[in-house]
Amino acid sequence: MTIELSAVAAGVPMAASFAMAGGFVALREGRRRSGLNAAMHELRRPLQVLCFSLSSSAGAGSAYEASLELAVAAVERLDREINGERTGMEVASFPVRSFVETAVDRWRPAAENLRRALDLRWSGDDAVLRGDRIALAQAVDNLISNSLQHGSGAIDVTACVDGSVLRLTVRDQGPVAAPTASRVAWKRFGGRNRHGHGLAVVRQAAARHGGSFRLGRSEAGTEARLILPLGEGRG
Repeated sequence: MTIELSAVAAGVPMAASFAMAGGFVALREGRRRSGLNAAMHELRRPLQVLCFSLSSSAGAGSAYEASLELAVAAVERLDREINGERTGMEVASFPVRSFVETAVDRWRPAAENLRRALDLRWSGDDAVLRGDRIALAQAVDNLISNSLQHGSGAIDVTACVDGSVLRLTVRDQGPVAAPTASRVAWKRFGGRNRHGHGLAVVRQAAARHGGSFRLGRSEAGTEARLILPLGEGRG
């Protein structure tokens, strides 16, 4: 087979261009990763201060400690994602009632600041959940925070141990048409107006634990329903 010299000559600068483009992409990705790791390092500092402050404070409650634990876990996951490390589930068994009560308590100060009622109603005996406690806590947090950020009126959290499953429901009076003081206040902490990530976290956690998640909207309000299989034993 005859190879034209002109074709070979034309291919040399093209190959060089691809190599240069690949080099620029690698350089940009390296700078991006370096910047993210630097930001991670600076994020750890205030978390470390909070950890030491809570550990030395006699009045520190379990809800605040749990919130800090979730923040640290999120930072660790981000660290692994940035640096290409695998993230897996850390499975454990834990009592479900105290788990749900602590989740609601985490958000009571925010609800009070936004002048929103946040109530928990429990039905059934205590039981045991088996799964990734951090991932499930993040899912419940997202349900409550989503209601605080996008909903209106009182927030009613109901938890029911029904046979072999936990049925967790978060209800509010639906979205508001006009901006409110709650919406304005939330913008300080709610990110850059990104939507949908929280519910995706809930769906992923439900799927990974063999459960289900449904979100319904009607004239009466918004209802988020999370169903999770229970582990063996009682809490």
